Amino acid sequence: MAAAPPTKPLPASALRVQHALRAAGLASQVIELAVAARTSQQAADALGIEAGQIAKSLIFRAVPSGRAVLVIAAGDRRVDENRIAAVLGEAIERASPEFVREHSGFAIGGVAPVAHALPLTTFIDASLRRFAVVWAAGGTPHCVFPIAPADLVLVSGGMETVTDR
Repeated sequence: MAAAPPTKPLPASALRVQHALRAAGLASQVIELAVAARTSQQAADALGIEAGQIAKSLIFRAVPSGRAVLVIAAGDRRVDENRIAAVLGEAIERASPEFVREHSGFAIGGVAPVAHALPLTTFIDASLRRFAVVWAAGGTPHCVFPIAPADLVLVSGGMETVTDR
């Protein structure tokens, strides 16, 4: 695992994630990687795990309501937007970077599954339960944290569903 030495404090957005995890009663620790992990594969490579163990957080915009929809999917799966739309009851589209930052409080590549700026409708890929522990973005492209899939469901307030094609 390519973790940076703990000599400097975590960035503010990563601390926000750490505080949310602690407030939920979880012992999970946000760590800062020595390399950026903007994609599932980059994160998996940095951690020495398979891509499916990465819980990627993707923000979509619902149409016509404009509400933000978070899909937490396994890193080895593609989100089926039609499947999410059917469960949601309205279409979804890819969100702009500005929309993502406004609603989540994080930049693309570091969107965490918790500690959002605004409430999000959240769906969680049921296939993450293949693993005892998954890793999620910790608020920046360099920060991640481990979490049990069941705890991810609880702390995110998400609904488990099949999200892939």
